[in-house]
Amino acid sequence: MYINVRTRNSEYNPARFTGLVMRIQNPRATALIFRSGKLVCTGARNEEESLLATKKFARIIQKLGFPVKFTSFTIQNIVATCDLKFPIKLESLNQKHGQFSSYEPELYPGLTYRMLKPRVVLLIFVNGKVVITGAKKRKDLHEALFYIYPILKSFRKQ
Repeated sequence: MYINVRTRNSEYNPARFTGLVMRIQNPRATALIFRSGKLVCTGARNEEESLLATKKFARIIQKLGFPVKFTSFTIQNIVATCDLKFPIKLESLNQKHGQFSSYEPELYPGLTYRMLKPRVVLLIFVNGKVVITGAKKRKDLHEALFYIYPILKSFRKQ
């Protein structure tokens, strides 16, 4: 509550969410700040922006009189999107790759593909759009796309 009252672009509603939500514009990012002192930075466009934003959030809290120690910065999750520019037969893909995928079009329009190496999750949509999530490094994103692209190309709608 103390931080919320003294900062702009922050909201704290403990009935809705246990942490304080703070936003900055440059770089554009959002921080979830918890009572434990942990801070989660989301929404940054790349790793460098995430680090810079996190340091800015720490500085804002430090200026309010809290003893801030900036330690153990780690990237936990990278999310990427891409457009394959061709439609995909999700039903066929799910039938052939059932051990890795789940597709329930009544519940969610995308097919969820859980790749083992690299350990990422791909959300694949019929229009050819793909969301890759769960990567810890950029290399994992590139690797996942390298492996999935030939598979998706073989399930291209004619």
